[in-house]
Amino acid sequence: MRKKVIAGNWKMNMLPNEAISMITELTPLVKDTGNEVVLCVPYTDLFYSLLTAQGSNIKIGAQNMHYEEKGAYTGEISGKMLKSIGVEYVIIGHSERRQYFNETDETVNKKIKTAFENNLKPIVCVGETLEEREAGIAYEIIENQTQKALEGLTEEQVANTIIAYEPIWAIGTGKTATSEDANEACKKIREKIAKMYGQNVGERVIIQYGGSMKPENAKELLEMSDIDGGLIGGASLKAESFAKIVNYNS
Repeated sequence: MRKKVIAGNWKMNMLPNEAISMITELTPLVKDTGNEVVLCVPYTDLFYSLLTAQGSNIKIGAQNMHYEEKGAYTGEISGKMLKSIGVEYVIIGHSERRQYFNETDETVNKKIKTAFENNLKPIVCVGETLEEREAGIAYEIIENQTQKALEGLTEEQVANTIIAYEPIWAIGTGKTATSEDANEACKKIREKIAKMYGQNVGERVIIQYGGSMKPENAKELLEMSDIDGGLIGGASLKAESFAKIVNYNS
């Protein structure tokens, strides 16, 4: 049975004092869940979040990293730097990184490899645009992104990669894929991984849904056969709403 991983992506929100308050409020609300709880926070919040989450079941992740260990990359943060302060997870290839910051399938692949070199757990985002969905090529797009992201990884690394299926048209728009559509896309990703790395790996890999998941629709989405968690945007900024998603099955 795959464990559900509920991860919040704060994006460019929350000052350190706000992060401390939110995590302090969230901790008692999620302490009894059997699901994995992750908050991916801005770089300036990482250290404060890690300290505040100590002793709780809340894991802390970053939202991006560079694939090089060090060097002349002004403004970038390496996997080694993240690991040195105790970060456990890192989001890689979010659609906003692809759209605004020239992230490519090639850099996504490099970053995943670097994440594993530094014992970080990658949350790798794939997803289609509205135009691609309407053109009937959504599955082709996400299968291709998945293949390119995972090229050159070992079976064990792939099994420990989290894939976040995020239909780009549903991120921050309030629109949500139907639970059936979301599940079918996650199933296609799982089948693609099984073809590449074998049925056992395909069954083990955790595939999240991200795209305006809220307390109101979380249970329906998270009870689908191939959806193993969520990558939550706006609803992760408030302790009460995020806790309701984490505790969807309690």
